[in-house]
Amino acid sequence: MLKALEPIWTAKPETATRVRSRIERVLDWARVRGHRTGDNPARWRGHLDKLLPMLGKKKRVKHHPALPFRDAGQFMAKLRKQDGMAARALELLILTASRTNEVISARWREFDLQRSVWTIPADRMKAHREHRVPLSAAVIRLLRSLPRIHEEPFLFPGAPGKHMSNMALLELLRRMGRDDITVHGFRSTFRDWAAECTNFSREVCEMALAHTVSDEIEAAYRRGDLFEKRRRLMGEWAKFCARHARTRRSSGGALHTRAADLPPLTLPRAS
Repeated sequence: MLKALEPIWTAKPETATRVRSRIERVLDWARVRGHRTGDNPARWRGHLDKLLPMLGKKKRVKHHPALPFRDAGQFMAKLRKQDGMAARALELLILTASRTNEVISARWREFDLQRSVWTIPADRMKAHREHRVPLSAAVIRLLRSLPRIHEEPFLFPGAPGKHMSNMALLELLRRMGRDDITVHGFRSTFRDWAAECTNFSREVCEMALAHTVSDEIEAAYRRGDLFEKRRRLMGEWAKFCARHARTRRSSGGALHTRAADLPPLTLPRAS
């Protein structure tokens, strides 16, 4: 264990922590199944904590470059003119505020278009809990426009039997000349818009992003997923993304967008 962890323990602390945790779970499973006996050499408390230095409890927050939310209308208009399945995958990602892996590995059986809901199984969620995503009218139209290949389980297939590569969305942004933003950053774009332009509660916005509740007492008492409130929130987000920012032409002929030029927002009632 030390040979595996020491080279990365301080250089890549987040990776090292995940590696140790996964090895511990595998070895625990092996012991329960009768494949091994004895203590778990990957256990931290009372074992590796005596051999490896304690990592800082406060992790460095990594901010992904994100599109300013007031530019969402212009970006979506340009995106919808792009051909190819990567463009449709990115459009779905933005309108549902989902993560890359959740979108590119989405399967047709997860979608109920009649009830306008996408149910992502727990094994594909970061928090390892099933997540229901309300689908706006714009998303339903997008899904109905996608080609369905016979016996192909994925919405966005790649190589035979596999889904689209996660690099496909990044390459799409590069082709669009947007090296300044990231795919994951669109979740921040959505969150900034929700905070700045709506009266929806923090709980509704965080649940729309499938974020876990850090407070154990709050988590114990919260049993629902605020689905209907999230449905209204995602509907408002789709409407906002459909707005096109007006532009003005400078004396040199260049186009510039001003925040003041954007059409006024209709704020939903507090939820």
